[in-house]
Amino acid sequence: MIKWPKKVRHRNKVLAKIYRPCEGRGSYRVAWHVSGKRMMKSFPTYGGKGGALEYAEELVKDLAKGSQVTALTPGQADDALAALERLQAFYRATGREMTLRGVVAEQCEALEKLHGRTVTEAVDGFLTTVATISRKPLAEAVAEFIESRRHLAESIDGKRPKRSPVYTYNVAMWLGEFANTFLNHAVCDMTKEHLNTYIANFKELSAKSRNDRRAVVKMFLGWCVQKDYLAPNHRLFEAVDFKTEDLDAVEIDWYRPKELRDMLTTADAELVPVIALGGLAGLRREEILRLDRADLWRVKGKVEISARIAKGRKRRLVAICPALAAWLRPYRNMAGPVWGKSPDALEEALTALRDTLGIPARRNGLRHSYVTFHMAMYCNENLTAAEAGNSPQMIHDHYRQLATKPEAKKWFGVKPTKDVNIIPLPAVSHKEAH
Repeated sequence: MIKWPKKVRHRNKVLAKIYRPCEGRGSYRVAWHVSGKRMMKSFPTYGGKGGALEYAEELVKDLAKGSQVTALTPGQADDALAALERLQAFYRATGREMTLRGVVAEQCEALEKLHGRTVTEAVDGFLTTVATISRKPLAEAVAEFIESRRHLAESIDGKRPKRSPVYTYNVAMWLGEFANTFLNHAVCDMTKEHLNTYIANFKELSAKSRNDRRAVVKMFLGWCVQKDYLAPNHRLFEAVDFKTEDLDAVEIDWYRPKELRDMLTTADAELVPVIALGGLAGLRREEILRLDRADLWRVKGKVEISARIAKGRKRRLVAICPALAAWLRPYRNMAGPVWGKSPDALEEALTALRDTLGIPARRNGLRHSYVTFHMAMYCNENLTAAEAGNSPQMIHDHYRQLATKPEAKKWFGVKPTKDVNIIPLPAVSHKEAH
């Protein structure tokens, strides 16, 4: 005969009691204490599988070991099991392992910061402001970037394109080198070390050339951020070798009056106006390539460099000195572009001419010569800057006291001699030119 309440012992120590059904209670109840708190669980039967006695006998073993699991109410135990099952499913889906304690701690900390808002609300709001990065192969991104800018180098209705075709060509070439350096890489996989490796390929080039390539890659990667191919916080530009290098002051070199005379008297009829406009009017190579012969005569005594032609897209007028007027006179009744062939053809013609005469190549030599001798002639950086389309500060810093006034007079005194035979090109009417 059972004496109620039934005391359940473990090693002769009573750790739980079983109470029989009584008035108002039709179940057996197991009672125990954990951490000073009385716990109780009900069962429909006393003995057998799933009965109160079986539960109590297992319970006292856990209590003797000091287990805190016994402190859970039945509802809390069910919640804990369900939470653990959810964490297991999360692990199988993502490979990320998390503890129930860690998840609860993180959730509570987040809720404290949200001041009444739910974590789901916070996550949804965050996702509306953060881009999802697409995995884009580097070569494909480069091709897309180049294609997106192609129209900028195209002339519409005869107007000057927004970007120089030469610059556009260089950008495409340099980015092609960049993509070929890292075949089978995605944009989002790029690291600082990749950028260091790329720049190391150009250690034989000048610092300016390396800076030009850095600038192009930075422009491309900025576009990749806009396209969500690269995270905004990528920090790639912190790469040690990707810092812009300080440039040494460029030494200005220029042609001498005799060299100018030799080039003008030896050049063929197509090349003479190019050399004359570069050396005696200071026009840039790109400006000459855009120049039409009508621009030479539209304003009396001036070469008109319209906004369509000028590097800075600002119109300027350059005085036609007597020597320049003499060299241009045979072309007075001709129409069409000053140089009607390609930029490469012009470079080849100038190189061949210099080689024939034994004259060394000088970077931007004709324009540098004009600015150098103009400054020596007039000692006025504001006047020289206005004629050359530069800033007075640039003229002051780089062209002062390079040549003497007597040398400048010789330069601007290089005129055709009577025995020079300039054979002008066939006259072309304006209607035929267009």
